[in-house]
This record gives sequence, C-alpha cells and structure tokens, in this order.
Amino acid sequence: MPIEIKELHIKINVNEASKTNAAPDTSKSKDGGAVTECVEQVMKIIERKKER
Repeated sequence: MPIEIKELHIKINVNEASKTNAAPDTSKSKDGGAVTECVEQVMKIIERKKER
C-alpha cells in the first residue's frame, strides 16, 4: 500500500554572520545548486507519480 504525503514542512536556519562575510557570487552559486537539486528531486517524484 503506497503512502501519500499531503503536507511537507521545511525549516531552514540562516546564519546572518556568514551572509555578510560571503561574496555575492559564491552565495548565489551555492543557492543555485540547492535549487537545481530540489527541482531535480521534484521532477523525479512527478515522473514516479505518472508511472502509477
């Protein structure tokens, strides 16, 4: 029997000190990688859902 998740809560803690010390280009590349990874995982979930 498959399990269906209807709600997903994500909590992120941001360290303000590292944000002011980091160069803008490095922080954007880190965020872009995280966003890309999330998009890929969502696309995989959608594909699995279509297969059912």
